[in-house]
Amino acid sequence: MKTSEYISDLLKKKGIRHDVLNAKNHEREAEIVAGAGQKGAVTIATNMAGRGTDIKLGDGVEELGGLAVIGTERHESRRIDDQLRGRSGRQGDKGDSRFYLSLQDELMVRFGSERLQNMMNRLGMDDSTPIESKMVSRAVESAQKRVEGNNFDARKRVLEYDDVLRKQREIIYTERNSIIDSDSSGELVEAMMRATLERSVRYYVNDEEDEPDYEPFINYVDDVFLSEGALKESEIKGKDNDDIFEIVWAKVEVAFKDQKEKIGSQFAEFERMILLRSIDDHWTDHIDTMDQLRQGIHLRSYAQQNPLRDYQNEGHQLFDTMMETIEEDVSKYILKSVITVEDDIERDKTTDFGKAEHVSANAEDGKEKVKAQPYVKDEHIGRNDPCPCGSGKKI
Repeated sequence: MKTSEYISDLLKKKGIRHDVLNAKNHEREAEIVAGAGQKGAVTIATNMAGRGTDIKLGDGVEELGGLAVIGTERHESRRIDDQLRGRSGRQGDKGDSRFYLSLQDELMVRFGSERLQNMMNRLGMDDSTPIESKMVSRAVESAQKRVEGNNFDARKRVLEYDDVLRKQREIIYTERNSIIDSDSSGELVEAMMRATLERSVRYYVNDEEDEPDYEPFINYVDDVFLSEGALKESEIKGKDNDDIFEIVWAKVEVAFKDQKEKIGSQFAEFERMILLRSIDDHWTDHIDTMDQLRQGIHLRSYAQQNPLRDYQNEGHQLFDTMMETIEEDVSKYILKSVITVEDDIERDKTTDFGKAEHVSANAEDGKEKVKAQPYVKDEHIGRNDPCPCGSGKKI
């Protein structure tokens, strides 16, 4: 938009009447496009403005060669250049297009301007001398291809990174939807408790030692599965890991059955609530952790490492850790939660509140109704419109 305003200022100094089609004048787009094909009309437009619109040629324009499109620079994408060329010669009308380039243009500076500059210096050409050569066109097209290739590689890398989290999201949402659709999640909860207990036995108890320390394992069982003191050291001392698991699992099954009896008919809904809340909380935290990992993973390339491979491996490890944490939390909340039943006093309050609303509604019916006033929409101020404070600057 700045370029279009700059060119507009140059034409004003030359006294050439023209219209400017950019984000400032988007409300007048149809009017400006309708007049762009008239004889002697000059329209300055940005790359985005008026694309795909047929510009109707006025009387006498076709005899003069039709609509002329003049580009002030080449875009990084050949597709955008083709769209600009396509504004003339539409629907069989006459027209031509021409682009003017400078060696100081961003695209030329990034690719190949030094070689052309050196050639001009050797030939003794003046800076104002135009160069019309296929070599320039080929150099520009080669630069555009390189930029498009770089952009494609960048989008491909983004997709590969996004694919890691996409696969994890599919796993989470598949399990979450199955919990919502199922009538009971008892088998899933039992599998989670079993997996959590197996991991804890492997982590805390080393049956290869002569005198293993059972206290950390007993404290963990008391914290997650059973009430304090339900598991004695004498019950598991001298046993291997398989026997220890079976001893503790038998107690967990009893505690699980007791919890079912305490909660009663609402136990299935209680299980579903615990599962969904735990999954949602930990999945949200996992997304934040993956985002933090991704922000700095590109620095691994300086250590001759593959950032994408590291992101995939560490993301997989973080996901496994999250699933284990979900299983542990579900086991703890299912077995350790204390459920209180709502008493009759709360229900009475709810009933009284409902009666109060009913009485209030009847009282309002007796009053004279006030006619609703129509909503008046405030005047919209565009981002490039002058500020209403009178400063003359953009809003």
